Amino acid sequence: MTKKTQQIAVPLISVVLGILLGAIVMWIFGYDAIWGYEELFKAAFGTVRNIGEIFRAMGPLILIALGFAVASRAGFFNVGLPGQALAGWILSGWFALSFPNLPRPIMILATVVIAAVAGGIIGAIPGILRAYLGTSEVIVTIMMNYIVLYVGNAMIHSFPKSVMQSIDSSIKVGANATYQTEWLRALTNNSRMNIGIFFAIIAVVLIWFMLKKTTLGFEIRSVGLNPNASEYAGMSAKRTIILSMIISGALAGVGGVVEGLGTFQNIYVQGSSLAVGFNGMAVSLLASNSPIGIPFAAFLFAVLQVGAPGMNTATIPAELVNIVTASIIFFVSIHYIIEHFIKPRKQAKVKGGK
Repeated sequence: MTKKTQQIAVPLISVVLGILLGAIVMWIFGYDAIWGYEELFKAAFGTVRNIGEIFRAMGPLILIALGFAVASRAGFFNVGLPGQALAGWILSGWFALSFPNLPRPIMILATVVIAAVAGGIIGAIPGILRAYLGTSEVIVTIMMNYIVLYVGNAMIHSFPKSVMQSIDSSIKVGANATYQTEWLRALTNNSRMNIGIFFAIIAVVLIWFMLKKTTLGFEIRSVGLNPNASEYAGMSAKRTIILSMIISGALAGVGGVVEGLGTFQNIYVQGSSLAVGFNGMAVSLLASNSPIGIPFAAFLFAVLQVGAPGMNTATIPAELVNIVTASIIFFVSIHYIIEHFIKPRKQAKVKGGK
């Protein structure tokens, strides 16, 4: 087995093992796992509307996963994606509600840019602290999630009453600001599929090109492997650290506005950090931080998310899908054990020669 084949095989094996572990848990509690999975996939692919919902869910997952991948390539574990996504959602939503009469092209462009800037600023803070003070980005980003959550909720409560339908929720943004379109609704039987999926596909291409074909991408990968050697080679590790976190946060911010203005079309008070932020991290981990692999991992997570209610037909709690998802991530996190049994050809030959 070649190294490239191993990189593809490990996530696939992790998915299979996660599904098997989920089945074992269902059987332990007396549920019919085969029936449950059958109903899950039947619900996910049984109607055109649900297929549209799969692509709707993929948009923010891909964007946020790309943000995590960029930070990871630079050697950082960006746990602040939920906060960065929420910042993009709230500020773009505020802009859309404050200037409701802008032409649609300008409105869409403005909300995307505002979301990217908001997420980038939130991402830059832990990047600067790490670059100049050596603080742990994990701790800082976790704390930033709470700061953004509670400051954001306070901002929503301070919105003018004219744009609020209740104390905790705004009215929907205008037709010129929503990411949903009539032609996508008609194509997918009135699903919430929106233009966010196209933003995500464009982002995949751009991030792949940046990481593989540009000087900045080389510097990000180099700093991630060895910041001291990168400095010795003439690269600015501090600059690269900050830029990678800004790009990571900007992608998460765009993912947040795609989730907000694409799925819900308004702003509302959150009880906790955005689940889509943590799910985006899981998608990137499953894809081994590969921009090309991320859409496929996002597709799997979206299928599980959309198909979960179908398990009720088999009298299985939909929450058990979370066990399947967690199991997949568990096996991804212990990929070294899986790799031990499927070693690349060269390593196997060396061992045989010994």
